[in-house]
Amino acid sequence: MLGAKIAIGGKGGVGKTTVCAVWAQLFAKDGFDVLAIDADPNANLASAFGISSEQRPEPLIKMKQLIAERTGTAGDSVGAYFRLNPKVSDLPQEYWLEVDVSGPNPLKLLVLGAITQAGAGCACPEGAFLKAMLTHTILQRQEVVLVDLAAGVEFMGRASVQGINALVVVVEPGSRSIETANNIAKMARELGIKQIAAIVNKIADTGQVETIKSQLANMTILGNIEYSSAVQEADLQQRSIFQASKELVDTLKDAKDRLMDLIGVGAAS
Repeated sequence: MLGAKIAIGGKGGVGKTTVCAVWAQLFAKDGFDVLAIDADPNANLASAFGISSEQRPEPLIKMKQLIAERTGTAGDSVGAYFRLNPKVSDLPQEYWLEVDVSGPNPLKLLVLGAITQAGAGCACPEGAFLKAMLTHTILQRQEVVLVDLAAGVEFMGRASVQGINALVVVVEPGSRSIETANNIAKMARELGIKQIAAIVNKIADTGQVETIKSQLANMTILGNIEYSSAVQEADLQQRSIFQASKELVDTLKDAKDRLMDLIGVGAAS
C-alpha cells in the first residue's frame, strides 16, 4: 500500500504543520512519491519547508475565477446553483510546487487553504471545490498523501475522510489542546476513520506526558516531542524545520515508522 493517506490535525499552534513538513520529507527520503497538502486557513506549510514568501504558491481557495469555472458559478453569487462534484483531476499537477529534499523523488506541495468564515463545511462553491480536491487526492491519487488540516475534519466530506488510513492529532500541554484533540477524534470516529493516533508536542517535563495521556480518549501515542527553541527560531526565521533539530527529526521518524506499522505500510518499491 504505497499510497497511504494521512491527515494531521489539532488545535491551532500545536505543531501539526511541523509534523506534516518533517514527515513529508522523511517519506520522500525513503523513496516514496509524496504529495503534501496544506488545507489549513493559515496556510504556512510552505514556510515549514523553508520556501521563501516570493516562491510560495497562492492557495487555490483564493482563486475565485478558477472555482467559479469549475463549479459553474459567477464567483461570489449567493444562493446560486453550483456543481457539487466539479472536475479537479487535472489541477494538482498544474498547481503543485516541487520541493527538492535530496531524495529520489521531488516532494510535491499543493496549497489548498480553507474556508475561513464560520461553518467550514458550508454548502457553497468554495466548499464543494475543496471537498472535490481532497476527495480526488485521497481516493484517486497513488502518492503518499499528507494533509495538514484545519482544526476539524467536518469540511472534508465523508468520502475523503473514509479514504484516510490514519488521522494523527498533535497535542500540546494545555486543556484546550487536549479538548480539541478529543473532539477531533470523536468526529473522526463518527465519520469512519479507523486509525486515530496522537503526537505529544512541546513537552517541558516528562510529567506532562502522563497527564496528557491520561486525558486523551483511546488514541495511540506515536511519540513525545520536547519543546525546542531551535525549532521555534527556525519557524521565526522561516527556515526549513527539517534542518532545525536532529532530535525532532529522529523522534518524528520513530513516530512515522510506528504509524506505518499500525496501518500496514512497508518500504517504497
